[in-house]
Amino acid sequence: MRYSKIPNETVRRLPVYLRGLALMSRQGLSSVSSSKLADFVSVNPWQIRKDFSYFGDFGTRGVGYNIENLARQIKKILKLDTTRKTALVGVGNLGSAIMAYTGFGTYGFQITAAFDNDPAKIGRKMNDVAIESISMLDTLGKRQVDMAIIAVPEQAAQDVANALVRAGIKGILNFSPRRIVVPKKIKVITIDIATDLARLPYYIP
Repeated sequence: MRYSKIPNETVRRLPVYLRGLALMSRQGLSSVSSSKLADFVSVNPWQIRKDFSYFGDFGTRGVGYNIENLARQIKKILKLDTTRKTALVGVGNLGSAIMAYTGFGTYGFQITAAFDNDPAKIGRKMNDVAIESISMLDTLGKRQVDMAIIAVPEQAAQDVANALVRAGIKGILNFSPRRIVVPKKIKVITIDIATDLARLPYYIP
C-alpha cells in the first residue's frame, strides 16, 4: 500500500514509535495508551494520534493500542515487514562502527555487502560480511540490494553515489558531509553529525 501526502515529519517519527514499542514489549507490556507512548518517546499525545490518523484507526477508545499489532502496522507502513538488504560503501572508522552496530536488526535491516577501495581491507570479513572492491558495486542489482549507506570521504561521495545509482540502488543513507546529487526517483537522507553537534551549544546555558 502506498500513502500520499503524508508529512515528512510524520514519517520521521514512525521509527521512533516503533523503537518505543519494541522496548515496551521487552518490558512485558501488551498494550499502551497514546499518553504513555508519548511519555516514552517524548512526543505530545495529540501528535501521536494525528500521525496515526493518516493511516487508519489503530487503537481502541479507553483501552489504547495493542503493542504487537501497532508495531506490525508501523512496519507495514514503513515497508519493514520484510528483511531489507543494505550495502555499505566505505569501511573506515565510521563504516566499521556502522557494521558493528546491532540496532539495525530492530527495523529489519541487514548489511549484506560491504565495499572499500583499500586493498588491505578487501577480502577481510566483518560480521561475516566479506569486504569487496568498490569496483564490484555494479553487482548489487543481481543481489536484490536496493539500499546503501555511504561512509566515504567527502571527495569520493558523489562518485560513489553515481555508481550506486547505476547499480539500481533506490535509497541512500549518506554519512558524508557533501550534498550528493542523484535523480529525483532516488531518495537520499543525509546525516551530518558535525552540523547536528554544532547546534547543541546554542541550547546550553
